[in-house]
Amino acid sequence: MSETGLNHLVLIVTGASLRGEAADRPLAYQLAQEVAGRLGPESPWKPLVISDVLYINDKRLAAQPVISVGGPGVNHLSALLYQELPSVMTIDNVLTIQMDIELADLRCCFWGMNHEQTVEALDLLLKRGYLDRFLEGVRQKSQ
Repeated sequence: MSETGLNHLVLIVTGASLRGEAADRPLAYQLAQEVAGRLGPESPWKPLVISDVLYINDKRLAAQPVISVGGPGVNHLSALLYQELPSVMTIDNVLTIQMDIELADLRCCFWGMNHEQTVEALDLLLKRGYLDRFLEGVRQKSQ
């Protein structure tokens, strides 16, 4: 992919582990559909689901808005973001959503302690407006 092809990607990253591929990747594709729908067909921004291994090893991708799906135990990007991003919602021993609500940092991460709780975290990301807030930052980035 050319450098210009990278300019308008919203990356959705899952772990390359078996659990990440089996459980989190389908959630990532669901999230990609939500992102595309909320951005609209006229938006230059397009979602792309990739693995944590690709994201971490391709330094060009670090400048793109990113949403990491799955916990630190199955997604290496989530392990990094866990240390760097503030939590906007945490239910102890159940689930976490992390992002910079001020949008200075266009990275987001969510997970649960198991698959069902990760599904719940995705549901909260969508219903509580966190995804919409994140996409506001994405839109601002192109201005």
